[in-house]
Order: sequence, then structure tokens, then C-alpha cells
Amino acid sequence: MIEAAYAEPVLRALHPFTSHWALRFSTTTRPRLTKVGPCLAANSDGTYGVGRGIVTADLGQFATAHEAVALAVRHLPSGLGPIALGRWSD
Repeated sequence: MIEAAYAEPVLRALHPFTSHWALRFSTTTRPRLTKVGPCLAANSDGTYGVGRGIVTADLGQFATAHEAVALAVRHLPSGLGPIALGRWSD
């Protein structure tokens, strides 16, 4: 799944991270992540889920990682800029 996500320029421009066994993306780095787009998960049965929450595949289940990533890209907001540093609030 990581390779499929990296093949997409829009996802490659974001900060990837994992949380609760799901691949997520952020427009900022740690320590203050700004999550964007859906979660991607590799399931134990060999399928790939895409969902709005960490443990749900409410947007779809797919046979390949490339299909799951393509759907995730379609659910990203437009106009994402470059990654910014995630800073603690002052």
C-alpha cells in the first residue's frame, strides 16, 4: 500500500504516518499533524479498505492497494499546498 500511495504525486507531496494500523496523510509534520483525506488499511483477508475513520472502510473495500489509493486520492480536498512544520502552539 505504501508503494501504491507513493506512486501518486499528490500523496507523495503529503506527510505520511500510521495510526492504529492505518496509513494516513497530513499537511504538517509532527508534533502537530493536520490530517487530510481518508484512512487506508490493509486487511487480514488481503483486501484494502478506505474509510473516513480509523477502523472503518465506509468508503470501500478493494482487491488491490492501487484501487484503494485511487479512491483515497479522489476524496482529497483540492488545493493542498506543500507540507508545513507542525509546531506546538505558543
